[in-house]
Amino acid sequence: MKIYKTLLLLFIIPFFAFSAHKYYLSLTQIKFKEESKSVQIIINVFMDDIELALNKDYNIDLQLTTKNELPKNDVYFEKYLKEKIQFKLDEVSKEFKYIGKEYDGELVYFYLEIENISQLNKIQVVNKILIKHFPEQQNLIKTNVGKKNKSILLNKEKTSGILEH
Repeated sequence: MKIYKTLLLLFIIPFFAFSAHKYYLSLTQIKFKEESKSVQIIINVFMDDIELALNKDYNIDLQLTTKNELPKNDVYFEKYLKEKIQFKLDEVSKEFKYIGKEYDGELVYFYLEIENISQLNKIQVVNKILIKHFPEQQNLIKTNVGKKNKSILLNKEKTSGILEH
């Protein structure tokens, strides 16, 4: 019986250790697709963090991944992202198109696109995702243009950065 309890604890403790994250990080991946003349952007954030932020900011109750999830939650996601992230490509401000989102475990992936980009040398990003509600939030930006990869880490003190290719 004692070995049974020990094995049970060994199985349960790691589950709880990973069920609640203790760090605040988003990842924004930006890739220039020369053949389609577009910039494709994937942002991933922890689901519970983005849900809390949107619920507080817009006075809603998203209830993500439940049967009571708001049916038109993409409206809120798009509005939030348009308020919190901006792009300048080669010194020109560009609006992104919100493609959609996908849930994967504890993460939400957002898919964005900037169209009609024939070349790209410089990307300026302002990223304030989740910073209002989580002061220790860090937003990692990774870019891929041609064969060049660059990255920058943004936070509460530094919400914008430039990546030159």
